[in-house]
Amino acid sequence: VVEMALLLMLAVARDIIGIDRFVRADRWREGSGHPPRGHTIAGKRLGIVGLGQIGGGIARRATALDMEVAYFGPREKPEVAYRYYREISRLAADSDYLVLSCPGGADTYHLVDQAVLKALGPGGVLVNVARGSVADPVALIAALRDGTIAGAGLDVFEGEPDLPEELYALKNVVLAPHMGAITEEA
Repeated sequence: VVEMALLLMLAVARDIIGIDRFVRADRWREGSGHPPRGHTIAGKRLGIVGLGQIGGGIARRATALDMEVAYFGPREKPEVAYRYYREISRLAADSDYLVLSCPGGADTYHLVDQAVLKALGPGGVLVNVARGSVADPVALIAALRDGTIAGAGLDVFEGEPDLPEELYALKNVVLAPHMGAITEEA
């Protein structure tokens, strides 16, 4: 799941899907235009929602990639060196990437709503490897469609495997079929 979070973050940041389409359309060989340019993640700010085993793994690997890490959760963890936020909207406002790795359930239902997405901002990217219910799908689709956020990498969805049709048409989202923990090794 940790690797899937990083993979989705990088796939959105570097527009790997757009680059793949560019090459498959033979535009590279034809010399017709340039492939989409992505962004580097080094030096960027990563906000993690839920610093449990998965969130902690994401934080450690992101630190190795020269990202500045902060987190939000039900309580501060004094044993970690990452900055703690008591409010998710403040974490989102101070993040370039916001990764959801918290449990699902009543306490986190639609925790990421329109206000959090607006705080993340037009350069921000949301990655969800938690549960689909953590992010309000209506607010997320609207934020992706109107540029409230730059993009999203999603491995989980509310009501999966039935996804909102609007997601399929959006080019600023990378979709995976809830397989973060599904590997040959696992």
